[in-house]
Amino acid sequence: MSILSVLDKSRAVAPRDFNRWLIPPAALAVHLSIGEVYAFSVFKTALVDRFDASLTQIGIVFSIAIGMLGLSAAFGGTWVERVGPRKAMVLAALCWGLGFAVGSVGVATNQLWLLYLGYGGIGGIGLGIGYVSPVSTLIKWFPDRPGMATGLAIMGFGGGALIASPLTDLFLESFAADPVNAIIPTFLTIAAIDVVVMLAGAATIRTPHPDWRPKGWTPPEKPRSALICQGNVTAQNAIRTPQFWLLWVVLFCNITAGIGILEQAAPMVQDFFPGTAAAVAAGFVGVLSLCNMGGRFGWSTFSDVVGRKRIYMMYLGVGAVVYVLLSQVGTSSIVLFVLFAAIIISFYGGGFAAIPAYLKDMFGGMQVSAIHGRLLTAWSAAGIAGPLIVNSIADHQKAAGREGADLYAMSMLVMAGLLCVGFVANLLVRPVAQRWHEPVAAVATTPADAGPAPRTGAHAATGRLRRSRVAAPTSAEQLLARGGTLSTVLPRVLWVVVVGGLAYGLVTTVIKAVALFT
Repeated sequence: MSILSVLDKSRAVAPRDFNRWLIPPAALAVHLSIGEVYAFSVFKTALVDRFDASLTQIGIVFSIAIGMLGLSAAFGGTWVERVGPRKAMVLAALCWGLGFAVGSVGVATNQLWLLYLGYGGIGGIGLGIGYVSPVSTLIKWFPDRPGMATGLAIMGFGGGALIASPLTDLFLESFAADPVNAIIPTFLTIAAIDVVVMLAGAATIRTPHPDWRPKGWTPPEKPRSALICQGNVTAQNAIRTPQFWLLWVVLFCNITAGIGILEQAAPMVQDFFPGTAAAVAAGFVGVLSLCNMGGRFGWSTFSDVVGRKRIYMMYLGVGAVVYVLLSQVGTSSIVLFVLFAAIIISFYGGGFAAIPAYLKDMFGGMQVSAIHGRLLTAWSAAGIAGPLIVNSIADHQKAAGREGADLYAMSMLVMAGLLCVGFVANLLVRPVAQRWHEPVAAVATTPADAGPAPRTGAHAATGRLRRSRVAAPTSAEQLLARGGTLSTVLPRVLWVVVVGGLAYGLVTTVIKAVALFT
């Protein structure tokens, strides 16, 4: 047996009586680590000085990373379902760490293209694979509360900057007198921490036993909403439906409107309110991260009550109004500026967290990971469009002699318009036509996380053989799953690490946030 066999999908199946609350820390370990990308703006000033580049040139690094996230999720979503979350999470950790290493070489040699390749390209692949693998797993563990499950998983990605922002600022100040000279050791230190935490998450992840279900829960006989699909649609068919592309537009508009602020957060608050110190600006990034994280869990959980379509009406409609207010009165008070930005980013985070549950409602749970991966191409496009809109308009306004808040007023109105487009697209969403549903017999012979339903007797036999292998692990694997260190002790350690990291980020953010208003 190869040492790599421990990463096999069959080795990650939990016993029937496994405690599902031991799974969230594995998902959060990965998402909190890769969520560091939202703290990229803390590096931005130092990188601009290091490469003597414009805001747009450095912003491209972030855009490439988000672009690769969506593409790797789209192409890797089916692969993640086939090989299981453990192998996918290990690959994500290696790509994420290697991306920082290659980016460090680019900084050391003053080669901007290596920063694009490393942090943007290779790191972006780690982002995409790491993003989708825990999400689908948690949905399987919480079929009774899919909105809460996706919010819990994706909350970590939004909260990554809550930890990474103060840490990055601390490292940039500690490793050298000039932050420009501290970029490389900061990159490598963050990479080392993230890789260790992500590998710990991969070691503890488990998928539910085929016969498992939450205690006391039975699938409802009738859906709460007409939008909820009573069948299952394959990923191949989902992308042929108008509903998929309407949701693509919804996600693109919501992400574009929020990501422009996140990518430019630290310089933006300094431009709106001159004299704001770099450490205080990093605190603003932390505040946004907190709202991003809270919105992902809070709004997504609320969507289990009000429904996915209604929650997106709030994200997009109210968000458009708040963007207009930010552009018009945001400069009058830093309290209003932070409040408006916080609302926008909470909706941005909530939009990310609720979309997997929205997809499960629309297309069923059979291939939700693969469908989610394909929909994340909207994130790729938004990751390019959002920063490009904000940075290019800011550079143009700066060239015209404007400064301060005037650099961003036009881009905020553009974002409000995009949210209105998304609002209309969401209104047009209707139930998926019956003709796209898989036959009941075919679905019954297909594992919930497998690929397209088999159509022939030979394929059905192969599916049954695969299920039998999953349902009957070796006695050694059963012992490991029931009482082994990796399945019981390490998740609890990860809970401590995750909660401790978030507590550190929260306390640091509160301290620095106070400085915003004094």
